[in-house]
Amino acid sequence: MTSNYLRGSVSALGLVAALTFGAATASATEGYFQTGYGTIQKAQAGAGVANPEDAMSLSVNPASLVHVGNQFNMAFTLFSPHRDVTVSGGPGLLPAGKTTSGSDYFLMPNMAYSRQIDSQSAWGVALYGNGGMNTNYGAVTGGAFCPVPGAGVFCGGPAGVNLEQMFITVGYARKMGNLSFGISPVLAMQKFRANGLALFGLLGFSSDPANLTERDNDYSFGAGVRVGVQWEMQPGLRLGLTGSTPIWSTKLDKYAGLFANGGSFDIPGSVAAGLAWDATPDLTLMLDWRHIFYSQVGAVSNTSTTMLPGSLGSAGGPGFGWSDVDAVSIAAAYKATKDLTLRVGYSHNTNPVHSADVMFNIFAPGVVTDHFSGGASYKMTPNSGIEFAVGYVPRHSVTGTTLPILPPQTVKLSMEQWEASVGYTYKF
Repeated sequence: MTSNYLRGSVSALGLVAALTFGAATASATEGYFQTGYGTIQKAQAGAGVANPEDAMSLSVNPASLVHVGNQFNMAFTLFSPHRDVTVSGGPGLLPAGKTTSGSDYFLMPNMAYSRQIDSQSAWGVALYGNGGMNTNYGAVTGGAFCPVPGAGVFCGGPAGVNLEQMFITVGYARKMGNLSFGISPVLAMQKFRANGLALFGLLGFSSDPANLTERDNDYSFGAGVRVGVQWEMQPGLRLGLTGSTPIWSTKLDKYAGLFANGGSFDIPGSVAAGLAWDATPDLTLMLDWRHIFYSQVGAVSNTSTTMLPGSLGSAGGPGFGWSDVDAVSIAAAYKATKDLTLRVGYSHNTNPVHSADVMFNIFAPGVVTDHFSGGASYKMTPNSGIEFAVGYVPRHSVTGTTLPILPPQTVKLSMEQWEASVGYTYKF
């Protein structure tokens, strides 16, 4: 029976891989990283580095595998972001007034499988996605100074970008006394598309205008590694530490005239630490910290204010001007009954977008900073259970001006997010 279930899990992995990369993987975000992976993490606003409960904890700390037993998890999240840009002043290139991005609903799957090798070691596999850099602005009337006929926020018709990232990781963990260690190589695939940016080519700002916009989907592949440790400092008190290298990726050649260094777009590394305290036999409190190194990726971190003729796509060329992100999560899990666990969480992250770079970030308005979440896990049978999570990210805005090379206008970016998740766990 176990082998049949494993074969079924592998088949499900293939299905989820297809679904994950068939949908835009936007999510309640810290920049464009998810606040949590899997329904339990989402219910706890991403907390759980030191409190593993399911196989999806592999996506955060591979040392967790030796603590979760034999199980399979699958979950789906319905995510709804609301993004808009408001422009005032001018006349200028950008359309005055409020413009709202479409594409408001996304369905995102994830899954994981863990297996104990013996009492001291385990292995597992997980599949999940990142996103958030997704916008879809319609053919609104262009600004007064648009140099070419046509509509859209950048005078080139409907405009927006879509970034999808899918990760597959296989991990191994071993326990030695009060310490457990884990390692998990990570493979990644990225898909990217940009539309409506022809103006930057017409004005001569791209080093390769033939590979700037309207090039359909392009794909990038990469690999990195995550390591982690969990230490039971004393009964009921645990410390977790984890870190990921950058995922070094092939270039997005179709967008070599947009992204710095000829289309280079690696996925940044991150580090995290967490504490988990069993305050009572039924109540666990968690505190986590995460740092995402967006500064490792020039296409994301280089400021857009240096834009000059021929600079987009060049070595060290302009990017979105994002800073590194720090996030802190607090959460609680309460066993209300032997079958029902209630969860709640809150996280706050620094905003990666600077006011000087708001114009270029019309396409990537990752400006939200707070995330409230809650959920529950219910055991239906001794071997299976379901999980629920809901999350709300209040509207947050950043205001700045257009790029120095363009007529001055005031630009305000704003975003609000909702999400709901449902998951299933089978233990065997």
